[in-house]
Amino acid sequence: MMARGSWRRHLWLALPLLAAIYVLLVLGASRWLGGTRIDLTQDRLYTLSSGTRAIIADLHQPLDLTLYFSDRASHSLPQLRAYHQRVKNMLEEIVRDSHGQVHLTMVDPLPFSEAEDQATAAGLTSVRGEGTGEALFFGLAGRNTGNGHAAAIPFFLFSKERFLEYDVAKLLYELSTPHKPRVAIYSGLPIWGGTDADGNPVAAWTALQQLQQLFDVQRLDDASLAALDPGVDVLVLIQPVGFAQADVRAVDRYVQHGGRLLVFVDPDSEVDGGVSSDLPDLFRAWGVAFDPGRVLLDRSRALVVQSPLTGAPVRHPSVLGLTGDEFNRRDPITAALGMIDVASSGYFGLAPDAKIRLDPLIQSTTEAMVVPADRVREALDPATLYKGYKPDGEHFAIAVRLQGALPGAFPADVPAKPPARKPEVILVGDTDLLSDRLWVQPSPSLGQTLMSPFANNGDFFVNAVDDLAGPSDLIAIRGRAVDERKFTRVDALRRQADDKFKAKQLELQAELSDTEQRLAALKQAAHGRAGTAEQKAAADAFMQRKLEIRSELRAVQRSLDADIERLSMLLKFIDILLMPILVAAVGLGYGAWRTSRRRAGGA
Repeated sequence: MMARGSWRRHLWLALPLLAAIYVLLVLGASRWLGGTRIDLTQDRLYTLSSGTRAIIADLHQPLDLTLYFSDRASHSLPQLRAYHQRVKNMLEEIVRDSHGQVHLTMVDPLPFSEAEDQATAAGLTSVRGEGTGEALFFGLAGRNTGNGHAAAIPFFLFSKERFLEYDVAKLLYELSTPHKPRVAIYSGLPIWGGTDADGNPVAAWTALQQLQQLFDVQRLDDASLAALDPGVDVLVLIQPVGFAQADVRAVDRYVQHGGRLLVFVDPDSEVDGGVSSDLPDLFRAWGVAFDPGRVLLDRSRALVVQSPLTGAPVRHPSVLGLTGDEFNRRDPITAALGMIDVASSGYFGLAPDAKIRLDPLIQSTTEAMVVPADRVREALDPATLYKGYKPDGEHFAIAVRLQGALPGAFPADVPAKPPARKPEVILVGDTDLLSDRLWVQPSPSLGQTLMSPFANNGDFFVNAVDDLAGPSDLIAIRGRAVDERKFTRVDALRRQADDKFKAKQLELQAELSDTEQRLAALKQAAHGRAGTAEQKAAADAFMQRKLEIRSELRAVQRSLDADIERLSMLLKFIDILLMPILVAAVGLGYGAWRTSRRRAGGA
């Protein structure tokens, strides 16, 4: 048996040895495992997606990438240096997976150096470093060595960090794709920008700008639509209002000859002042049922807006935030998306004699119901839309893909032989989802306006066009950029309390209306004389009841806050106290077990 003093001497000799081994392991890991990472995020946001890997595997010509980073000028910016390390790791992982097709060079463009001139010539921008005032570069330049095509990411902005993989993958895609697909767009909405009433310039919608980065986009008017080039890869119709017979016939001819069509119609286009749009001749021929006079409500997905009547926040049942549960996860267009916002949308169904199938891409929950579009337009307070709310208990298809042979609306234009390319059609029952207000938030950054998305509306638009134009691996990456995590339990608590709040609010409004009518009748009966005792009693009763209902409303709100606070305290207890307590308990238990074993061995 080893003496206690001898055991302690061996322990003090072992401690320096263990410390040395630890240091060697850390140094060895940083040297040989520096690029190895473990991604524990739920959506694997820090792991190359299958889309990026497919783009890399499909490279047929070598690409040269140059990462410009001002190392010396960024010494006082640890956050930027950490971001640079993440970019560097991702690019090195791309190089490893490319099997020699991607070459990476890292350059520190010192002031007044040739490297600085090369960075500027490649399209990179710089900012002034804090304290030094030196130009600070942090961007990526790429070049296809086969065809000489070049592209660049001017600067890796902090505010776009969650777009990192998509931006890099898009750069690789642009460098490797010599010709962009042709997309023709006819729009009855001001998606192209222009000038406002005061003559100030208005930018094109962000969804369109994203599309123009990846496709050769052509703007159509009535004349060019009627003479549509059959070589167009995808035709997009947005708010097709006032179509002439020649326009409808041109669209039908394009589809029958193997065209790819994406249509956005709307029973109540808020951007267009409540105007509805439809393609009745084509829908009827295809067997698609769409009612331009009916709007979809869904109280379980209602978003909070400001009431134009009271100014208070209220959940609007026709302005919906549709989540992944309402998306078709089998379809590449919606497989990677997390949220899409729509406003006053319509829905699609099948006509009784339809020979095609509808494959829903986006749909409502079973808490949805359908109301006349005029009711939504005339609702000054969104809370009134909950009056008499009765869910229909079914899913309504907001966006669909048509499956099967599409009959022609004009039999004379149907080709004698089936086209070489099968026609494809996607229909969307809302046009407002393309407008910036429903999915992006503008914010100034480094002298420019950065559009930060809070929903995947733009991704859905680009994915739909991309899918119709042909398979693209960028579809698998879009949608990962919106990283807002929804507190589903908290949202459920809020909706439950909101339902109670709306019921009380409607009750109060009904009592207000009834009491005002009674007071008006009493006042008319008095013919301008002083108020009678009956009038005063009615007014007093109204005020008393009004105070009682307001007290009940406050109680409902306090109940909501109490439920959410209890949930918050439970989560804090688990994260802050319970987990450390469990770890400490395991450590103490392990220590006690080791002590008991030593004592048993020494006995």
